[in-house]
Amino acid sequence: MLDRKIKPSSIVKNLDEYVIGQDEPKKVVAVAVYAHYRKIEKARRDALELVKSNVLLIGPSGTGKTLLCETLSRVLGVPFVTADATSLAQNRYVNEEIEAILQRLVDKADGDLTRAQLGIVFIDEIDKLKATGGQARAVSGESVQHALLKIMEGSQVKLGGGQYIDTASILFICGGAFIGLDDIMARTQTYGYISTSKSDDRNIIDRLNARVKPTDLFEFGLIPEFTGRLPIVARFHDLTRGMLVRILIEPRNCIYNQYSEIFRNEGVELAIEHRVFEQIADIAIEYKAGARSLRGIFEELITPILYAVPDDPTIRSVEIESLFTEPRYIRQG
Repeated sequence: MLDRKIKPSSIVKNLDEYVIGQDEPKKVVAVAVYAHYRKIEKARRDALELVKSNVLLIGPSGTGKTLLCETLSRVLGVPFVTADATSLAQNRYVNEEIEAILQRLVDKADGDLTRAQLGIVFIDEIDKLKATGGQARAVSGESVQHALLKIMEGSQVKLGGGQYIDTASILFICGGAFIGLDDIMARTQTYGYISTSKSDDRNIIDRLNARVKPTDLFEFGLIPEFTGRLPIVARFHDLTRGMLVRILIEPRNCIYNQYSEIFRNEGVELAIEHRVFEQIADIAIEYKAGARSLRGIFEELITPILYAVPDDPTIRSVEIESLFTEPRYIRQG
């Protein structure tokens, strides 16, 4: 169960070490998981039925949805698995795929069923389970939504070895880009039926207007029952150039630190000018893949350098001033 020392603010502080930006989604998710595990404690203590609040993460690809969930599971010390909604929709045996996901959760818990039942399941690309091209909602997509309903709410699921896993306490987090949702919200964002006065807080009203409403998700293509299982919604935003640069150099496990350590083990200092990271960020923006493309661009820069350095023991440092100029090798005098 959740350590008593863990609070929403401490969860966010830990997430900040690995996830750049997205301050509001981090707060929303931190409060959601904190409340989830506290509700489990109360339900077990007082023999009450757990009313679970699963989470929906909405935002463009590469903005940190999966990274946030992975980091969250490490912070909380709970088993975590990811699944892909499009794979579920493409499989004729959806229930078997769902059982396989839950079996992986048990495996992540080293076979400890009790621990697995306190885990987190992240289902990505949930927005793909909808109709496309103005046609009726795809049967496969709607059937997957229906198949997920019971386990997201809580049910006993029989696994391959004959054991049962209770999903009532498993937190389900769904994610997707939801392209086109902004257009729907633009038509429905005003709370016209709420009378306001000058004394009302404009920030609160604006926040309500910016909120993704269940009706927006219905119009997008999610069935009402499925949307009802995802009462908490957090919105991720496109990464700016500055945020992409920070992702390269700030997180504890950032790629720059990883390669600096590799060069340091070779007795070589790796010195990269700040504008190089800005150039990498500019290319990533052109690729329109968010943070996902940063590693590939950086490693393309480093590969020829790391190929040469181990063969030359006289090299003491490598200086990279631009992505578009050759690096400088500083050798022992």
